[in-house]
Amino acid sequence: MVRLLLYSAQVLAVTVAGVGAQSSKSLAGNTYDYVIVGGGTAGLALATRLSLGLPNTKIIVIEAGASGLHEDGINVPGLKGSTIGGKYDWFFPTIPQKALNDRVVFNPRGKVLGGSSALNLITWDRPAAREIDKWKELGNPGWGWKEMEAAMERAETFVGGPPGSGTNGPVYALYNRQQATFLEAVAPAVSSLHGIPLNSDSIQGNPIGIGFQPTNVNPMSYNRSYSANAYLPKAKSNLVVLTETRVAKVNLKKSGKLQRATGVTLTDGIVITARKEVILSAGSIQSPNLLELSGIGRTDILKAAKIKQLIDLPGVGENYQEHILVSISYQIRDDFITGDRINYNATYREEQWNRRLNNQSSWFDDARFSILFANWKQIIGGSDKNQVALARSALAGSKDVGHKWKLEQLSDPKIPQIEMIFTSRYFGNKGYPPVGSPLRGKGYMAIIAGLMHPIATGSVHIDPANATLGNPIIDPKFLNNEYDIQGLIHALKFARKIFQTEPLKSVVVEEYEPGLDAVKTDADWRNYLLKNMGIIFHPMCTAAMLPKKDGGVVDPKLVVYGTENLRVVDASVIPVQVSAHPQTVVYGIAEKAAEFIIKEAKGKL
Repeated sequence: MVRLLLYSAQVLAVTVAGVGAQSSKSLAGNTYDYVIVGGGTAGLALATRLSLGLPNTKIIVIEAGASGLHEDGINVPGLKGSTIGGKYDWFFPTIPQKALNDRVVFNPRGKVLGGSSALNLITWDRPAAREIDKWKELGNPGWGWKEMEAAMERAETFVGGPPGSGTNGPVYALYNRQQATFLEAVAPAVSSLHGIPLNSDSIQGNPIGIGFQPTNVNPMSYNRSYSANAYLPKAKSNLVVLTETRVAKVNLKKSGKLQRATGVTLTDGIVITARKEVILSAGSIQSPNLLELSGIGRTDILKAAKIKQLIDLPGVGENYQEHILVSISYQIRDDFITGDRINYNATYREEQWNRRLNNQSSWFDDARFSILFANWKQIIGGSDKNQVALARSALAGSKDVGHKWKLEQLSDPKIPQIEMIFTSRYFGNKGYPPVGSPLRGKGYMAIIAGLMHPIATGSVHIDPANATLGNPIIDPKFLNNEYDIQGLIHALKFARKIFQTEPLKSVVVEEYEPGLDAVKTDADWRNYLLKNMGIIFHPMCTAAMLPKKDGGVVDPKLVVYGTENLRVVDASVIPVQVSAHPQTVVYGIAEKAAEFIIKEAKGKL
């Protein structure tokens, strides 16, 4: 059922709570200045900034999912992850992955107002400055670290953050008030190994090191702070948000040598007209799919789907990149409390929930956690010569600019190659001990090791058999090379070493997953990795901001090549994969896009 939401700063809470069902037919023939497809992380941030900066224009956001604004699974930090695979998640499957013994990997993507900012695991970090500066070098003036840092800071209010943090942005960030005392042993253990530094300021371009990580949580309500509840309340009444509505395609009309976006057609056939621009903010999976549905993309893909090609743009849907992970977990001493307790102890869960209702620290806040970002020498504990050689061998002869950059950055010790997340509760594939197990009721922690720059590069395209409504065909080509495999094996070995290092060694009881007896050799580690590799839910780069000759899809103003007024504004435009949870980068992209769209509209560019 379609819902029409009218937003203004004064009536947002009342309007969302009391919204009534509306038919999209009521919008037939309506014209808006800006039509934004996708009410997610970037889409709502961009729409709000346009609403404020261009108050005399009409803006509409079209979101496929429902509102979700009052869902505990979205709002409560300690329930993060509970919405994955549910009604607010597209949960797209990959095709069977050959290296994973034909295992299918599912991709959580937000199907709700706020998009993946409503579903993600609320990690607030940024990549190394050098990674963003590379964007500019690849042919994107105005997209260096200095410009992007300013844009990312406009998005945030970092309560208790270090000097230089954003102080007036819509999205709140903080260090969680709930403490997991056993995690205090992590930093001393890690920093005693391989020259890894302590780092209490990881978000300002220098992430290397170990430290506690901020999360995007509102300090007043202790709810998730995300695009739907942070940006939208600031919007004016010139913004309309249409939920539970899918777009079938962008309508294009020949305009000289270019194509002009005239609006969009919904899946029910209704047309919404755009006076100025159509902007795709549907994410790294669906934005390229919408381009293809509109006749923009590779010849063979469009021909197979029987879609008339209007613009030959081979980069659409290519360059698919994702952070991949694997984890190990340990049982914690009984005198420490972990977040597991609220899952198996009903009395404790109720007590902690009541503490939350009284605005007191509780496990429903989600405890403060630690993150390590490290280069290969720090992970391996010595020479990275063999690991670098694997990368050079895998990419020998490649002319891809992203591949060349991945090789180049291996020599930069300030760019992380591995991320390790130290959790305050169980995480893994084995599962928490079942009822009847002597280990049920125990507390656990995990190290989640993520590969920041995998060499594997895949694609996402429409399904020619069901292009409009079917699942896209996603082939990330996970672990199709030895560099990625050995990189995560190095990370797993180092994770075990961390657990065996004081003072963390005295906190843990034993390795729960995979278990010291289960994995002893390199062959064992390899087998464990292939069975348990997962993803961090960070697809990007599928409509890359690169020169067209380098596989680019959009120019530095985020305009799709071959069009005059169709833009893409989301994680798909990231030109080369970054070593960070990308939500801060995506907010920065939206802030920059709003800045130059507003300037163009006012004739200042």
